[in-house]
Amino acid sequence: MYIRRVPTRNITTGESYFTHRLVRTERIGNRVRQVTLLNLGRHFAVAQEDWPTLCPRIEEILTGQAGLLSLKPELEKLAQRYATQLLLRQGQSVEPGRTRRSVSAGRCFVEVDVDSLEVLRPRSVGVEHAGLSVMRELGFIEHLQAVGFNRAQCAAAIGNVIGRMAAPGSELATWGWLKNESALGEILEFDFEGMSLMRLYRASDLLLHHQAKIEAFVFERVRSLFALESTVTLYDLTNTYFEGAQKGNPKAARGHSKEKRTDCPLLTLGLVLDASGFVKRSQVFAGNAVEARTLDAMLKGLQAPAGALVVMDRGIATEQNLAWLKAQGYRYLVVSRERTRQFDPLHAVEISAAGGQRIRLHKVLSADAQEVRLYCHSPGREQKEVAIITRLTQRFEQGLAKLCEGLAKPRGEKRLVKISERIGRLKQKCRGIGQHYRIEYQTDRSSKKLKALT
Repeated sequence: MYIRRVPTRNITTGESYFTHRLVRTERIGNRVRQVTLLNLGRHFAVAQEDWPTLCPRIEEILTGQAGLLSLKPELEKLAQRYATQLLLRQGQSVEPGRTRRSVSAGRCFVEVDVDSLEVLRPRSVGVEHAGLSVMRELGFIEHLQAVGFNRAQCAAAIGNVIGRMAAPGSELATWGWLKNESALGEILEFDFEGMSLMRLYRASDLLLHHQAKIEAFVFERVRSLFALESTVTLYDLTNTYFEGAQKGNPKAARGHSKEKRTDCPLLTLGLVLDASGFVKRSQVFAGNAVEARTLDAMLKGLQAPAGALVVMDRGIATEQNLAWLKAQGYRYLVVSRERTRQFDPLHAVEISAAGGQRIRLHKVLSADAQEVRLYCHSPGREQKEVAIITRLTQRFEQGLAKLCEGLAKPRGEKRLVKISERIGRLKQKCRGIGQHYRIEYQTDRSSKKLKALT
């Protein structure tokens, strides 16, 4: 077994370059033939003086022999990787004169001293097997091939999806997980260690390009397997932010950040679930998208049946959207955007919640009896709100008292502009408590310095 450097040419571009192959020689009669075991590619980075060391180590691993000489860590890693790829090639010789024996050829029991075992390149396999079994049950892999994915793109896409299940993270983190921690490559018979990061990025782009077809196919298969009825749809939006300017991304825009990062361009993500929690559809909106204006387009795209129950939060439940839902024949369950509370304790009934808390409900029907409103009162929630208001009130009054103390000190801040700025910051920290206070200023003749604060 040795490494051969072979000149070749790109048929499309005409570019000439060298590629590297792991080969062995076989004698057939009076002739000697070279057999390519692995194509190591044009970017094989091992120095030529290390080739005579690498090849014997690969043969030692394949034959189960212990290494006589210690190798550099990077060479040992490559030897383990190439040996694994050779072992995965079913039906091919992995050593001159020897072939892999099929498991079904017979049983063989061997006693092994557990303490003598040496663990090399440990890999996780549980989540990978579970994810692949579900994909095969759904026909997900076949569907990827049907929409135009080749073998390498399929493997990268599967690695992307299962990587999100096992170790959620960015493409960069998933790439490291596939190379260093997962046995998915061995299961799929694909070399993730030799896969570039750019291939994983391109697989993500392909998944996004075919997103609508993939989502529709997967949900239809899930609906068929579990006999689901499309009766309830849960719809919500969130957003995330970019650290950079993202001038090349047309959907990156400034808006109301739910992570309080109004200094960064945003991207809005929409998700639709059915009653069992299965994803029906997802969509990426511009960062300045208004939640209330996305509902009709999302439900029309889903072809949600008339009479379906749409569950939303108050950010989407505008009067215009509720009127549209009524006109389209949908039912809805929302948190009201009303600012006034109409709870009537005389007409309320008391119930016990799942956690054992007692809650009082006041039920009100609309004039046409088509809409039911439930006004709720929870003693525990009331105590919590009173505690929050008390804490913020004390914080606000303590801040005002501190400003008043500064006016009495010789070097304390007395400029009206600066005091007004500090009161503004104090109102911001106290979350709206300042609206319940009237603050009066007493200034000097110049109206620039403050003498008293009430």
